[in-house]
Amino acid sequence: MRSVTQPAGGDRVRASHAERERVVVTLKDAFVHGRLTKGELDARAGQALTARTRAELAALTADIPVPVSSPDAASPAPSRRRPPVRARRPLAGAAAGSGACLAGAFGLVLFAADYLDPHGLGNPYQPWSALCAVFAFVLLILAAFIAVLGVASSVEQRRSSRRLPPAPDVAGD
Repeated sequence: MRSVTQPAGGDRVRASHAERERVVVTLKDAFVHGRLTKGELDARAGQALTARTRAELAALTADIPVPVSSPDAASPAPSRRRPPVRARRPLAGAAAGSGACLAGAFGLVLFAADYLDPHGLGNPYQPWSALCAVFAFVLLILAAFIAVLGVASSVEQRRSSRRLPPAPDVAGD
């Protein structure tokens, strides 16, 4: 049984999980500032988590004044910063990283073949060319590893964008 009353002509739009969470945060803030008792906080938070409409949520915070000196009331809402490109587009970041490794490996092989060992790679009397070949091989492995990580993070990003947010845990409803 709910003790929340619907205002006449109230907002009958269904409330989202995020809206319920915002109301709970507002109630906690009111408790911290001494506007609600612990019992009122518990009761209203329970009602907020089970509220179905925006009107029910508005009724829970209607008697709580917004402080004048509150930073939320004085400043505009913070702008949402976009995540870096590497987080938004993991395949592009992986392609750039593995491409750089491949270019480095190709450059090392060319350097070893043209300057360190002009008679051909693998000359046992020219250890620097063999060392460049080993570093080039390590760069090839690193390029493959970066590409696999980029594909894996892209797949995980797509899966997480398809997932629904968790439903609120409501006992006894």
